[in-house]
Amino acid sequence: MTEKKATLKVDGKDLDLPIYTPTLGRDVIDVSKLVANGVFTFDPGFTSTASCESKITFIDGEVGKLLHRGYSIEELAGKSDYLEVCYTLLYGELPTAEQRDQFISTVKNHTMVHEQIRNFFNGFRRDAHPMAIMCGVVGALSAFYHDSLDINNPEHREITAYRLIAKMPTIAAMCYKYALGQPFMYPRNDLGYAENFLHMMFGNPCEESKISPTLAKAMDRIFILHADHEQNASTSTVRLAGSSGANPFACIAAGISALWGPAHGGANEAVLNMLDEIGSLDNIDTYIAKAKDKNDPFKLMGFGHRVYKNYDPRATVMRESCHDVLAELGVNDPQLELAMKLEEIALSDPYFKEKKLFPNVDFYSGIILKAIGIPTSMFTVIFALSRTVGWIAHWNEMISNPYKIGRPRQLYTGETEREFIPVNERK
Repeated sequence: MTEKKATLKVDGKDLDLPIYTPTLGRDVIDVSKLVANGVFTFDPGFTSTASCESKITFIDGEVGKLLHRGYSIEELAGKSDYLEVCYTLLYGELPTAEQRDQFISTVKNHTMVHEQIRNFFNGFRRDAHPMAIMCGVVGALSAFYHDSLDINNPEHREITAYRLIAKMPTIAAMCYKYALGQPFMYPRNDLGYAENFLHMMFGNPCEESKISPTLAKAMDRIFILHADHEQNASTSTVRLAGSSGANPFACIAAGISALWGPAHGGANEAVLNMLDEIGSLDNIDTYIAKAKDKNDPFKLMGFGHRVYKNYDPRATVMRESCHDVLAELGVNDPQLELAMKLEEIALSDPYFKEKKLFPNVDFYSGIILKAIGIPTSMFTVIFALSRTVGWIAHWNEMISNPYKIGRPRQLYTGETEREFIPVNERK
């Protein structure tokens, strides 16, 4: 137990609150005993509240640091691959060669979805947003895989984690194919994770899929860089839903719903919308001036980050892949030319340097996905695919330890108790 304490004076009474020191980051004051003394804390958005204890991911936004199980995101993205990162997030350590091979083999053997799920898609309109379809399909998985839904059984939790990691690319690609009216592509176990996803997205039954190693590597990095990001809105949603004992598929569907919000998962889509608004290279100077004008509502999307006050550590790795993809594809797209010009300005203009408005991971990932040929409506779907391992890792961590059902408090400012007036007496 900690020996450090903070003292809070309430109605003339001193309350001693324990202070816990993490392995990394700021000290945390335990306020859980306040309710017994008749008061709560008020923290809209929970920006000053630690809702849980976790060993999975650490972020220090002041210095631009992101660690998964203690490993820096730069090293993981540069030296590892997505499935190895998945293993590390789930189990806490990098796998041995044998563990890695076994993990990859098991994931590949779970990539198929139940054949009845193919029919489930027919209930959606062809023009439905792919996130709406994904949310519905993932939530329904518990109706197909109800053989392992005992959340108190570690083996069941592990099986569910494997199923979700394996099947999300299949489901994501099916959402895309369904909107196009094209046949669903079966996964191929001879391909890597990212390669298989691109095969299911762009392949067709009439010919062999040819996947560029450069594009597969860029997609794998996108998966890695979005795999987990600590206690964000969607991850907290998964934990809160899970605290009720809900099955993991329902919890992940709740996370998908939270991620769908434009303030959370829509950042890279917002980059493309911004480029559409700017329109052409001729308009850049005008919009740069608007971005610098504090009275102008226009904002450069994909620059700076709410969490990272210095730079987004994921952006450096993503920038490399972005330029590799554009060089290989030789894309002649005015929108992408505009994006590269904006990047050049942001990295050289003193204003952006002073304000630390550097291109972030959403800026580069949006450009990559656009260059590959993925429509903006699919951007958040790919984000959800990537983040699934983070969600299930946090859910499993919570369920594996003592936990309480989530029950936030409120600052009530409504009417005090009053008398009911019959309708014929109301004025």
